[in-house]
Amino acid sequence: MRLAPLEGPGSVWRVPAGNARRRLRPTLTHSRASHYRRAGGPWDRGGLDTSFSPDPGAEVYDDRVGLDSGALEAHISELAGALRASGARRGDVVSWQLPNGACALLLYRACWRIGAVAAPLHHRMGSAEVDGALAQVDPLLLVASEGSPAAERPGALVLGSTPEVSSLCDRLGRGRAVPQDASPARGSDLAVALFTSGSTGVPKAALHTHRGLGYKASLMAQVHGLGRGDSILMPAPLAHVSGLLNGVLLPAAAGILSTLMARWDPDDALRRIEERRVSFMGAPPVFFSQMAAAGSFSRERVRSLRLVSTGGASVSPAFVDATAERFGCTVKRTYGSTEAPTVTTSHEGDDPSRARDSDGRCVGEAELEVHDPESEARLAPGETGELWLRGPELFVGYADADATLAATARPGGWYRSGDLGVLDEGGWLRVVGRLSDIVIRGGENISASEVEAVLESHPCVRLAVAVGYPDTELGERLAAFVESTEPFDLATCREWFARRGVTRFKTPELVVRLDELPLLAAGKADRSALREMAAKLARG
Repeated sequence: MRLAPLEGPGSVWRVPAGNARRRLRPTLTHSRASHYRRAGGPWDRGGLDTSFSPDPGAEVYDDRVGLDSGALEAHISELAGALRASGARRGDVVSWQLPNGACALLLYRACWRIGAVAAPLHHRMGSAEVDGALAQVDPLLLVASEGSPAAERPGALVLGSTPEVSSLCDRLGRGRAVPQDASPARGSDLAVALFTSGSTGVPKAALHTHRGLGYKASLMAQVHGLGRGDSILMPAPLAHVSGLLNGVLLPAAAGILSTLMARWDPDDALRRIEERRVSFMGAPPVFFSQMAAAGSFSRERVRSLRLVSTGGASVSPAFVDATAERFGCTVKRTYGSTEAPTVTTSHEGDDPSRARDSDGRCVGEAELEVHDPESEARLAPGETGELWLRGPELFVGYADADATLAATARPGGWYRSGDLGVLDEGGWLRVVGRLSDIVIRGGENISASEVEAVLESHPCVRLAVAVGYPDTELGERLAAFVESTEPFDLATCREWFARRGVTRFKTPELVVRLDELPLLAAGKADRSALREMAAKLARG
């Protein structure tokens, strides 16, 4: 079924009259569902919005506006009424492509207030990725900032390039405000469709429920010791799992101040930390290394910061030591994904050396096992294999049922992460790599196969291989090696990727033309040799 826009100014995506609306549905059955639903258990909860208690410390700031708890609630109830007036009901999908800011946060909260499913698009998604994402969720409403790829879609409700809170309701149409106690959402309802490139490069919509996200938010507030007086700075996109958890859910669950950055600038981040007395940041490591290297950095400016939570390929013991010393705070290593947010980290009272040298241990009721990738046999502590996990925070499937089956069709409700790791006798995890050829650049997953497909679609490129190479700031950067019939350099590559509408961070930063790509005996490209070559070229 296709969504068709209503004609006229300010029209938005709507289901044509007489057509049945497509509803996203969970496709993964948790084998321990009854255990999670027990009285006082992780799933003993209702809709997300009703679980967020009003707190005078719950405030939101962005580049343009500051909302205290009273204004925040007023805007949520007003926007929820506007969404209802536009036709959105429980189970309908509302999508948007907006920069970080109060508008994006309010859309999340307003969707949950009326039981709609929030499906945010990463603000840096290219046109091809936007097409792929929207095709999976069929949004009833599509909101976009001016100049974004989503704004080009017929019927999109287009706001300014720096959207203002007041413009949202004006454009949607005013409706009767929806108070918090009037939410129809149930704990088992879908709350979010969060897009991830996964291992194939196709944007996959990972589906999460109200009870799963509510459990995770309240649990992590406890694990991190967050409460009255704390303040969060969020530079990562709210459409990213880190932004959703640490910029939207945690502040609402703990009733604390959240400051959202529309554009990353390390000097501006330092200013906001100082002004807002930021005490907690959960974000990829690149943000902290860039702040530490900024000319305006000083320990005095970040003296309010007491806790950093970060994960990724470049989070080593050396990074933990350097960041903790530079910022004068505790640095926690974490492991999680879009499908299973923050599965491991360290806890209060843990041995600091164990926390420094590993990616933490399971939080709450999450479980981890290590299996042989081929035989799927469970491995003993100390052996390296694929990480399998399950828990009440686990997603309930992808919008694509076949993708769900491929990742979760295992006895016991286990999810195959595709990550390689090792668990010790005490349950401490160390992630050592990935099964698939994914490059993680500044916390963003880039599929090598997707990049190669774009390269090889160029008329003069015969063969292409994309690999990551180490970078102290971003963890990894992306290199492309090509065999081509004509000269093919970095400028040509950038122009081609832009023409194809590919997200900018997926564009290679190093391009090398070879007469012949190095091959293994089996005839496959020798990726290891190409990674070494890229690393040497990058070092000069």
